[in-house]
Amino acid sequence: MATREYRQFCGLARAMEMVGERWAMLIVRDLLNGPQRYTDLRRGLPAIPTNILSTRLKQLEEAGLATRRALPHPERAVVYELTEYGRDLEPALVALGRWGARTMAEPRPGEAITAEAVAMSFRTAYRPESATGATIGFEVRMGEFTIRLQITDGALTVGFGTHPDPDLVVERLSGHPVRELMSGSRTPTEVLADGSVRVEGDPALLDRFAELFRF
Repeated sequence: MATREYRQFCGLARAMEMVGERWAMLIVRDLLNGPQRYTDLRRGLPAIPTNILSTRLKQLEEAGLATRRALPHPERAVVYELTEYGRDLEPALVALGRWGARTMAEPRPGEAITAEAVAMSFRTAYRPESATGATIGFEVRMGEFTIRLQITDGALTVGFGTHPDPDLVVERLSGHPVRELMSGSRTPTEVLADGSVRVEGDPALLDRFAELFRF
């Protein structure tokens, strides 16, 4: 399926043949959130040309990284999802995302902030060494979308929409307080004091949030 071959007997070269084409890793990123319709992927990647999205999905299928299936009645939709082999890419994506985050400050002109990108940022910033044995749920409201974060015995699950039983709800009211907490540029006390964030639940858990999700 590779559109280019590096002609080297090397695991990294083989991986780049499968996912090194433009947009491929971002499609994998979005599929980490679960099965996605073609329209879901288009929404999460607003700048991708439709012909490129179709081509990359076909390539991921041919490589055994993704598959598609029809949803049962009454949905009548086709969804794409990662295979187990495809999901094995998550640690690599998290490591790359953490490395790339070092260069990020403010969004550049024209850069979209999507729910899928924010979900990946939580996976990237998660510090499992600070969550050993922990079980805690967060609901993070970001205006146009809501992300739910569930840590169960130290393992993180990220999803979209409201949390059924959150220990803490974090709602962004102005600015970028969640990103600032994750970068360490501002403290929980500061973002609560200036009103850029509102919480439901024990405010002390915001300190725990900032400890668990830190670039």
